[in-house]
This record gives sequence, structure tokens and C-alpha cells, in this order.
Amino acid sequence: MEESLIKTLSPLVLAHVGDAYFHLYIRTRLLQVTHNITRLHDLSAEIVSAAAQAKIYRAIENFLTEDEREIFRRGRNAKSHAPRKATVAEYHASTGFEALLGELYLRKNFSRLEEICELAFKEVSS
Repeated sequence: MEESLIKTLSPLVLAHVGDAYFHLYIRTRLLQVTHNITRLHDLSAEIVSAAAQAKIYRAIENFLTEDEREIFRRGRNAKSHAPRKATVAEYHASTGFEALLGELYLRKNFSRLEEICELAFKEVSS
């Protein structure tokens, strides 16, 4: 995808892509932990929850570049509605985190995407 197009995308569109990527990353990564489908589902649902993603962001924030923090801020500040299972602050933080992942994915910065997702996984599995 062209740089000029990526810059015009809504942070919520970036979050949509980032959410899909993070779900797949976590589900694949969990295969190293268990092959039980119920356990896989329960663990992945817990990790990709808004509360967990907000916690992840707080833990890795200092590891991010200023540009990456700006992408997060754009996603966090996007106008959206929080789901029932998360606070508004958690939901906005998770949207920012997903927007960051979505932009890295669309820019094909896979090494950085992998690095951030692995940090996220370690954070929630510790």
C-alpha cells in the first residue's frame, strides 16, 4: 500500500487491520503453549481484550519511537464507542495499540511488528 494512502486512513481503519493481525499473531503464538481448543480460545480472548491491550501498551510505551507513540495517540483519540466489557480508557488505549499494529502491517514493517507483538506476548504471559 502506498505511503500517501496509509497517511489518509482513519485510525479506526488502522485499528481494524491491527486487531486482525494481533488476533492471528496471538493465536499462532499460543500454539506453543497448548493445543487444546478451549484453552486456546480462552487464552487468546483474554490477551486480545481491551483491558489486556491497554496494559500491554503501558508496559511497552517507553520501547516505542516517538512516531509510533504518535500513531498510538491518533488511534486512542479516534471517536468510537467502548464495548461493555472494557472501560472507556481501556478501549481507547487498545484502539491506539491496534492502530499502531495496523499501520506497521500496512507499511510492511514486519520486523518491528513482530518485535512489538512479541513484547506484548511476553508482557501478558509473565
